[in-house]
Amino acid sequence: MTTENPVLRVPPAAPATAAAHFRASLAFHADVSDVAAAFAAGGDPGFVLLDSRSTAAWDQGHIPGAVHLPTALIPEQAEQLLDRAVPVVAYCWGPGCNGATRAALALAELGFQVKEMLGGFEYWAREGFAYETWEGPGQRAADPLTAPAQDADCGC
Repeated sequence: MTTENPVLRVPPAAPATAAAHFRASLAFHADVSDVAAAFAAGGDPGFVLLDSRSTAAWDQGHIPGAVHLPTALIPEQAEQLLDRAVPVVAYCWGPGCNGATRAALALAELGFQVKEMLGGFEYWAREGFAYETWEGPGQRAADPLTAPAQDADCGC
């Protein structure tokens, strides 16, 4: 009796098709480690980081240097807060939330260049990067299931 391999039930795409898909994915997404590295390099990172969550969520914790603009307010406030010439990287809670996707869509429909930060605020904190709350700064030890415990570079 032969059992079908569930991974290969649908065969992988041709290499050129796969390359086009993954190249396109990188045009739409950034990860928290790359955002943190751009901020750590000092100076202008070349993009605006946008927290698209509610004010209560922002107060609970947000990335230092981020601009706060809840998704629902993007249509009426993006023009005043953001420069169309500067790319925007949007984030929300985490991988279980599509708020950053909705924010990125709203920004793109207004003519902004935009990427979504994979992992959101959850993975920013889990990877051990500093954050701010209404009570002041915070930082947790890196979760060894999401970031290297002994090295700042994951090798990705």
